[in-house]
Amino acid sequence: MLQRVKAGTPASPPIGDGLPTERRIWAVVAISAAVAMASLDTAIANIALPSIATDLNVSPADVVWVVNVYQIALVATLLPLGALGEIVGYKRIYLGGLLLFTIASLGCACAWSLPSLLIARVLQGLGASGLMSVNSALIRFVYPSRMIGRGYGYNALVVGTAFTFGPTIASGILAFGTWPWLFAVNIPFGLVAIAIGIRTLPRTPRAEHGFDFLGAALAAMCLGLVILGVGSAAHRATTGAVAAELVVGIALGLVLIRRQADHPAPMLPIDLFRRPMFALSAATAVCSFAVQGIGFVSLPFYFEDILHRTQVETGFFMTPWPLVVAIMAPIGGRLSDRHPAGLLGGIGLVILGIGMALLATLPASPSILNIVWRMAICGLGFGFFQTPNLRAIMSSAPSGRSGGASGIVATARLTGQTTGAALAALCFTLAGHNGATMALALGAGFAAVGSVMSFLRLTVQTPKS
Repeated sequence: MLQRVKAGTPASPPIGDGLPTERRIWAVVAISAAVAMASLDTAIANIALPSIATDLNVSPADVVWVVNVYQIALVATLLPLGALGEIVGYKRIYLGGLLLFTIASLGCACAWSLPSLLIARVLQGLGASGLMSVNSALIRFVYPSRMIGRGYGYNALVVGTAFTFGPTIASGILAFGTWPWLFAVNIPFGLVAIAIGIRTLPRTPRAEHGFDFLGAALAAMCLGLVILGVGSAAHRATTGAVAAELVVGIALGLVLIRRQADHPAPMLPIDLFRRPMFALSAATAVCSFAVQGIGFVSLPFYFEDILHRTQVETGFFMTPWPLVVAIMAPIGGRLSDRHPAGLLGGIGLVILGIGMALLATLPASPSILNIVWRMAICGLGFGFFQTPNLRAIMSSAPSGRSGGASGIVATARLTGQTTGAALAALCFTLAGHNGATMALALGAGFAAVGSVMSFLRLTVQTPKS
C-alpha cells in the first residue's frame, strides 16, 4: 500500500534510498529523455516556423502562435499539475503527460492547417507540463538522499546535451524532409520512454487533501495571462492590451491566494515561499534564467547585425554555452552534495555575470576564439549554478510538498526565460542595433543581483524535510 502523507508535514525517507541501482539508472533515462524532448520542442518549432508558414500559406505573424500556444499551455498548467501529482502520484502525472505529448506529436505531424496544428500544439504543451511539473519531484524519489545533487546533475546533463545538438539535428531533418518530421521523431522516443517509465519509475506517497479544481483554473488563468502579457510586450502589442493581461492575471493570483489561505497545500505555494531558503533559491533561479533568456535572444542579433557573421557561424558561436552547461551540470551536482548551494550558486552567477560583461565589451572585429571562450565562460557559470540551486529548492521543501516545489522549479525557469526575452526585445526597441550590447549589459546586472541573493542563502538554514 502507498503511504498517504499530510501536505506540509515530514514524510518517510525518499523511496530512492531503497531503489535498486539498475532500476534507478533506467528511471533516470526515462525522466531525462522525456524532459529533453519537451524542452527542445520550442527550439525545434522555431526552426520550422518559416517552412510551416510557407506550407500552410499563413503569415509570419500568425505562424508565431505555433510557439506561443505551446508556451502558454505549458506555463499555465505547471502548478495545477504539480499539485495534482502530490495527490494521485507523480508517476501517473508523468506518464500521462508523456503519453499526451507523444499523441499530440503525431497530431502535429498530421496537421493539415494552422488551426489543427495549434490544437495539437496546445495538447503538446499540456503533455510537456505533465512532464516538467513533476520532473524534479520524481528525481527526489529516484536517488538516495546522499546522491540527490548528482541525480539533478545527470538530468541537467541530458537536457543540456539535447539543447546543444537539437537545433543542428532539426536543421539536418529539414534538409532532407519536411517540417512534420520534426514532430514525428518524438513518437518512437516517447513510446520507448513510456515503456521504460512504466517499469522503473517509483510510486510515491500521496497527500490526503482533495484537488481544488477552481483553484487550478484560477492558477492556470493567472499564469497564462501573465506570460501572455510579457510575451505581448515583447511583440510590441498596445500598452492597453499588455496592461489588461497583466492586471487581470495578477488580480486572479490574489484571488487564488485568498481562496487557498488555509489550504494545507496551496496551488500557488505561498507556504513554501515562507521558507527563506526556498524563496531565495526560487528568486535566484528567475534571475539566472532571465540572463539566459536575454543572452539567447540578443546574441544571434549581435553576431549577425553587429559582427556581420553568417547564420552558420552564429549557430557555431551559440554552441559553447549549452555545451559547457551540459559538462558542468553533473560536476556541480556532485559538489552540491558536499558544499552549500548558496556558495556554489553565488560563484556560478558571478562567473556568468563576468561572461556577459565580456560579451558586451567584445572588440569590433573579434576572432573566433575570442567569441568562443567568452561564451564558454557563460556556460561555465550557468552550469556551475544550475544543479546546486535546483537541489536547494527541492531540499528546502518537505517531501510531501515535492510536487509544489517541482512546479515552482519549472515555473521559475520559464518565467525567467520569458522575462529575459521580453527585456531583450525592449532593449532593441530603445537602442536599435545597439540594443544587443545594452541587453548583454543588462544580463550582467541580473547575474549580479542573482549572485547576491545566492550568497544570502549562506545566512539561513535549510529546514529538515
